[in-house]
Amino acid sequence: MKNVDDLIESAAELADRGLSKGEIADELNVSRETASWLVERSGATTRSNGRQQQQSADPESGGPQDIHVDWSAIGRDSKRMQYVASAMADLLAKHGEDVDLTIGIEKAGGPIATLVARDLETDLATYTPAKHQWEEGDIEDLGGTFSRNFAGIRDRECYVVDDTITSGTTMRETVEAIRAEGGEPLACVVLADKQGLEEIDGVPVYSLLQVISVGKDD
Repeated sequence: MKNVDDLIESAAELADRGLSKGEIADELNVSRETASWLVERSGATTRSNGRQQQQSADPESGGPQDIHVDWSAIGRDSKRMQYVASAMADLLAKHGEDVDLTIGIEKAGGPIATLVARDLETDLATYTPAKHQWEEGDIEDLGGTFSRNFAGIRDRECYVVDDTITSGTTMRETVEAIRAEGGEPLACVVLADKQGLEEIDGVPVYSLLQVISVGKDD
C-alpha cells in the first residue's frame, strides 16, 4: 500500500466483506482507532451485533497518529516466512530449555507461530483476541479464546508470537489469558513493534524491527 487513500480503500473492502473494525485493524496492522477512522472515511458498511451499520465519511476529520506496517512481501512467500520465523525463533531460544509450546495470536500470528514452533520443536497453540469481535464501545466487555484444535495451555511454559505490536493491548491480553489458563509465558516475539516495548507484565518482548514515530510532540 502506497498511501492513506490505499488504506481507506482496503478498509472499505474489508468492511464490505463483513469484517469487524477489530478484524480490520488486525488485517491492516493498525490500531483500533485508526481502523475505525479509515472505515468512517471510506463510508463503508460494517457489522455490529449482526446488524449492518453505515459509516458516515467525514472528510474534514484528521486521522489518528499511527504507523502502517506492510510485511506482505514476507507473508506471500513461504521461504521468506521461514527465514524470518527462524530469526524470531533465535530470539526466543535463550529463554528456557524445557519450553514445549508456542502460541500464535490469530490471525497473522498463527502462520508465523507454526514456523517458529517447527524451528524450536515445540507444540502449537493459537489465541483469537477480543478485538476480532470489536466494533464500538469497551473491548474489556469482550473475551478472546484459545482454539481447541491445537495444544492445551495448562501447566506449560510457552512462547507468544504475533506479527505486530501496535499498542501492546493484544499482547497483554494474551499474556493474561495464558496465565488464566494455568500457563506461563516466558517471552514474546513479533516482526515489528511500534512501541519499543521491552516487557509486558514482566514477560520480555523481542522484535526484529522497532518502528517508533518521532514527531514535534515527542
